[in-house]
Amino acid sequence: MTESPDGIAVEILAQIAGAGRFAATRGWVPATGGNFSCRIDERSIAITRSGAPKDALTAADIVRVPLDGPLPPGISAESPLHLARYRSRAAIGAVLHVHSVASTVLSRLHADEGEVSLYGYEMHKALEGFATHESSVRIPIFGNRQDTAALAEAIERRLGNRNETPGYLLAGHGLYVWGASMTDARRHLEGLEFLLECHLEERRLTR
Repeated sequence: MTESPDGIAVEILAQIAGAGRFAATRGWVPATGGNFSCRIDERSIAITRSGAPKDALTAADIVRVPLDGPLPPGISAESPLHLARYRSRAAIGAVLHVHSVASTVLSRLHADEGEVSLYGYEMHKALEGFATHESSVRIPIFGNRQDTAALAEAIERRLGNRNETPGYLLAGHGLYVWGASMTDARRHLEGLEFLLECHLEERRLTR
């Protein structure tokens, strides 16, 4: 993959494209859904354009966006949600968003509770800050809005500076995760998706 027209480094482009393929092979980004981003420096990020197929991202599908400033045309309408996370915590290096069945369904089923709460899974240890299965992983749920700038503000007010589960759900929409690096974000994505799939299956089997 060559450097993008925006001068984004090949390494960052490859990380985002790799995350897209990773999610696509698992069926988490159907119909060009989802969006992926990576921090470039303290002033900007690289993020996927709207409508780009995540299993075949190219340099032209990834654009540089300033953390503070006007958004360029053609990027995802959900870019404010990514930008808000990067602005809230300098340690965040990557943000991933997917539309999996488990995250979409459970975000609707638990919307009135405001979170999905999980306990006792060994997979908790895949998440930063969780060292034992004897812990509770609480994934916040937010109501979806078309005004994503306002939604981003509401999410950041609730999350604040708490260093808890590295992800949240949008009702009827899907899962957002983040990490200090793309590797960490991908691990959090896979871990949380596994936990959500387990929870959904438990609900189905114990009805």
